[in-house]
Amino acid sequence: MMGPFYDTHSAPPIPAEALTHGGKFHADDVFGTALLQLLRPDIQVRRSFRVPADFAGLVYDIGGGPFDHHQKGAPVRPDGVPYAAFGLLWHAYGEILLQRFLPPMPTEQRRREALRFDEKFVQPLDLDDNTGCGSELAALIGDFNPAWDEDSGPDSAFWRAVAFADTVLRNRLHSIAGFCRAKALVEQALQQMQDGVVILPRFAPWKSVLSPSEAVFCVYPSQRGGWCAQGVPIEDGGGQLKCPFPLQWAGLEDEALQRTSGIGGLTFCHNNRFLIAATTRQDALAACRAAVQLRGQDK
Repeated sequence: MMGPFYDTHSAPPIPAEALTHGGKFHADDVFGTALLQLLRPDIQVRRSFRVPADFAGLVYDIGGGPFDHHQKGAPVRPDGVPYAAFGLLWHAYGEILLQRFLPPMPTEQRRREALRFDEKFVQPLDLDDNTGCGSELAALIGDFNPAWDEDSGPDSAFWRAVAFADTVLRNRLHSIAGFCRAKALVEQALQQMQDGVVILPRFAPWKSVLSPSEAVFCVYPSQRGGWCAQGVPIEDGGGQLKCPFPLQWAGLEDEALQRTSGIGGLTFCHNNRFLIAATTRQDALAACRAAVQLRGQDK
């Protein structure tokens, strides 16, 4: 079992050179390389089938050291998911990388973000590498390897895979940073909630804040013009809503929806009843009030 994440004061420094295994590559050594390059852009990474006795750099996914996972007694997470090279590198340096990419936040919050990233992004790749259980992202990385009957060497393909992983990793970190920035905005709007309805001044990711709250609906300006209202799910990432829009509205648009709802500015209701679109904010709020009043009357 591994200890807590390193912080900026206790993590081992990243040397100027690193080495990983040659030949066929996998998601753990590819994403591990992308991670190291994000942390130290000038790092020189070599691929080899053996670790030279005089090599003083960082070694991962080979050699039996702290960033390898093929040896007996290799570390396992508390939830039973074994580490692979990417997970071991993330455990050592993930919080430091988040400090560079995310907005300022307390250490404990950043640590929670590092753990969440490990759970959602890193663990599936580590599990695939250790068990072959199957991961779509790991398969995409594997597809960069030359086919069995091609004469081209794997090294150039490895670096194409690393460039792809770098883009994926940057995009994910950019997205997480956006969620973190949104949290403060949504929490502020939640303080102004009335009758279970939270109004945002602009669209921002809101479900992780509002799902555990008393909020029932979220209203915000639509990126297509007008306003939207969404039902808040009982659990973040879940499909069950605290209060769906009325069944008789489902899938209707424009005049048909306005006639059925009695609200003149409604333009769309999703067939799954989690979203409506309206011309004005007041129309969106009226739809939320009507949904609450009609709750439980669907047949």
